Amino acid sequence: MGADTPTDATFPDGFTWGTATAAHQIEGGNWNNDWWAWEHDPASPCEEPSGDACDSWNRWADDVALVADLGLGTYRFSVEWSRVEPEPGEWSHATVARYREQCAALRAHGVEPTVTFHHFTTPRWVAATGGWEDPATAGRFAAFCRRLAGELGDVVGRACTINEPNIVAMVGWLVGGFPPGKRDRDLRHRVNGVFVDAHRRAVEAIRAAAPGVPVGLTLSMTEYQAGAGGEERVARIRAAMEDVFLEATEGDDFVGVQTYSRERIGPDGRLPPEPGVPVLPMGYELWPQALEACLRRAWDRTGGRVPLVVTENGIGTDDDAQRTGYVHAALTGVLRCLADGIDVRGYTYWSLLDNFEWAYGYRPRFGLVAVDRTTFVRTPKPSAAWFARVARSNALVAPTG
Repeated sequence: MGADTPTDATFPDGFTWGTATAAHQIEGGNWNNDWWAWEHDPASPCEEPSGDACDSWNRWADDVALVADLGLGTYRFSVEWSRVEPEPGEWSHATVARYREQCAALRAHGVEPTVTFHHFTTPRWVAATGGWEDPATAGRFAAFCRRLAGELGDVVGRACTINEPNIVAMVGWLVGGFPPGKRDRDLRHRVNGVFVDAHRRAVEAIRAAAPGVPVGLTLSMTEYQAGAGGEERVARIRAAMEDVFLEATEGDDFVGVQTYSRERIGPDGRLPPEPGVPVLPMGYELWPQALEACLRRAWDRTGGRVPLVVTENGIGTDDDAQRTGYVHAALTGVLRCLADGIDVRGYTYWSLLDNFEWAYGYRPRFGLVAVDRTTFVRTPKPSAAWFARVARSNALVAPTG
């Protein structure tokens, strides 16, 4: 580890600062995917449906303006496969034109569009044919990526193939909290394999259709800490949750590291939060140190061959001062990584907006910007102004509030 406090609070030249969203969480009205069906299933654990979300399908220009006003260099958002290809082979040119217009507007404001091709949601027609259990889905997804990258490649700055496939596989096929709501360990491992194949095929497809656009995978990583006797269980968890995907990034242009907290693991499973450590509304500990630990692990597991980008890191809280404190601590860890020679290229805060947080509904508030649930008026929080100062100075400034 490096020193406890970095001696230089400045980030390298070219370090990118950004914020992120996902289509289903902000657009509204995405009824043609598996998540919309899941939200409206009384048997699912969802607290509420997504509905109009943040109405960003109509208000995307407002979101672009917010990112630009914050002085950020990149905006990561996802395209909604079920809008672009609502039925197999049926292509919505109007939808593609809308995403193209958004990318062009970002570029006009000096913001790099980072486009995620799959962020949790899958078209209903894909789910109906077996979804990610079916090996053929990897080819269907690659074909989608190839065609869309061919139409957007000249305006996209960076491409993320699949967002957190490890979470989709684990929560959807082992825990039962995401669609299709299954609890089958063997199926979960099968889905992992299909996602790995889909990622590799998608990288090839995007590179063929949009040469020069950097392509990578974004992975949910957690600081797994073994309690007494928990070492073997931690190794098993890491193998299925992280290692199988980190090994699949060989030759990619970057690995997107997405980290929120830690998990303490004993021989029988997850341990309760440590006494004295605050617990956030989603039930996990406030543990910003996790980002540094996960960046170091990603770097070690990939042999230092693939640059790292923090593509998500943030905190769901009603206490905005807690948000700036969390991000400040997390960025201090990034500086320690950089001081030790780890190639971290950028930091992306999750999320731009208070949005639909999947099964938790609209209760967790991750946004730098508040959204009125009735009028959809956007109101930047003090944390947004602080994060903008960090980005503009390319240096860690003292937290506010």
